[in-house]
Amino acid sequence: MKAHLTELLTQAAKSLGVDSASLSIQLERPKSADHGDFATNLAMMLAKPLRQNPRAIAESLIKALPASDYVAKVEIAGAGFINFFLNGQARHGVIAQIREQGDRFGHNTAGQRRKVQVEFVSANPTGPLHVGHGRGAAVGDCLARLLAANGWDVTREFYYNDAGAQIDNLTKSVHARALGLTPEHPTFPEEGYRGEYIIDIAKAYLAGETVVADDQQVTASGDVNDLESIRRFAVAYLRHEQDLDLQAFQIKFDVFSLESSLYTEGKVESTVQALINSGHTYEQDDALWLKTTDFGDDKDRVMRKREGGYTYFVPDVAYHVNKWKRGFERVINEQGADHHSTITRVRAGLQALDIGIPQGWPDYVLHQMVTVMRGGEEVKLSKRAGSYVTLRDLIEEVGCDATRYFLAARRADSQLVFDIDLARAQTNDNPVYYIQYAHARICSVLGQWGGDESTLVSADLGPLDTPHEAALLQRLDEFSDVVKNAADELAPHMIANYLKELASDLHSYYNAQQFLVEDSALKLARMALISATRQVLKNGLDLLGVSAPEKM
Repeated sequence: MKAHLTELLTQAAKSLGVDSASLSIQLERPKSADHGDFATNLAMMLAKPLRQNPRAIAESLIKALPASDYVAKVEIAGAGFINFFLNGQARHGVIAQIREQGDRFGHNTAGQRRKVQVEFVSANPTGPLHVGHGRGAAVGDCLARLLAANGWDVTREFYYNDAGAQIDNLTKSVHARALGLTPEHPTFPEEGYRGEYIIDIAKAYLAGETVVADDQQVTASGDVNDLESIRRFAVAYLRHEQDLDLQAFQIKFDVFSLESSLYTEGKVESTVQALINSGHTYEQDDALWLKTTDFGDDKDRVMRKREGGYTYFVPDVAYHVNKWKRGFERVINEQGADHHSTITRVRAGLQALDIGIPQGWPDYVLHQMVTVMRGGEEVKLSKRAGSYVTLRDLIEEVGCDATRYFLAARRADSQLVFDIDLARAQTNDNPVYYIQYAHARICSVLGQWGGDESTLVSADLGPLDTPHEAALLQRLDEFSDVVKNAADELAPHMIANYLKELASDLHSYYNAQQFLVEDSALKLARMALISATRQVLKNGLDLLGVSAPEKM
């Protein structure tokens, strides 16, 4: 319908002498159905080039509009907005689309099956996943679902930072526990991990257990003095633990990558040599520097430290070279806000290589902190983790659905307060309950009706003429645009907001009208409308990875 109205306005503007090549027509949904189905500010945009009053231009545009089988009336509002009111045929068309497309309603082919990789979670294998990782998991998985719904060929990837100082601290911590030392002991590693899970790893190691993580199987040697064996076992043990957390959160990955493999396969060294060959590095103070200022950074950055070893952004550059060579036209990294400083450095390294990677590649979505509240007080500690609330804690408290919804329902770059009491509440104040209840309510009504929903395809929709029905039809018609915009803006919270509004429209309609009325034509029309609403609720919840229960 947007395309149809755009064509009408284009033809009208041409009749006023406007060059169609210069036109930028915007059509928006008015906040109130009383103001029509679509509105445009085209008259105000043409005021300067036509040197006329916007309202006068709006009047001329309306007079010049070609005839349409779908427009009931057109009005001027305010300073020159043009409001379109669609007729029943146009409004009711969305129900047929939903019926025809089913689970794919709202999807499109904009991505044209181009390859995109979404990297998310990517937690260090040094402990259980915390709520920050959970937010990254929820947002990242929703992004992947949105991109797939918009026609992209999506690969979900988890990057394990299984090398470096934090892994050394993990090894030392498990070693200390295997020796029977507690965190209070003077020789316990100062930067060591103190959670109870370290005790579990030490016990499993001493018992010679075997753990499986993704494609690796590691058996503990049980030798308390074999630090390399402890390191490999501890990393595999925690990777397995994180796999279980992700399964509980219904997150699946296509690829798991290991930072250590970048070193063992020589990819870090080859990337460093390529940067040296590019002429964008120099030696100073016994360190190797990358001239990131050549690419917009505020200062150059150390690549190889004076005491040896590479700084943390160097393997990131090597990793992204690997992504580029795997053919990903687009890469999106969903990470915590503490990764902000790495963006410029990684992009600078990729540009310095001059291998065809476009500027601004990869994309980043950074999420802010999560504060967990219960009973009006912040929850800070987990007994198992020792210093933070784990993702498993939240799932066990409120369930997977509520956890996923709450973690994805706010803009990623805004701080999030996760209220456990609200997430558990079975009231309309709990948004995920409110949305799921709307779906269950419809299932209940359709169950009471007991008819064959396939017969609704031929239902006469003419009786759908109340304000509540008009509002619900308009909301259903918005879904496809919301799905596209949410993918374009990498903003899954837009889906969560839409579903709350759709649920509100449904509940208002439910409270205002009877569905199982004596009038057969009206009953079937309303069954068709709520059946379509149920489908859109289900489709939207699926984009968030949240279930659509039939009973509550």
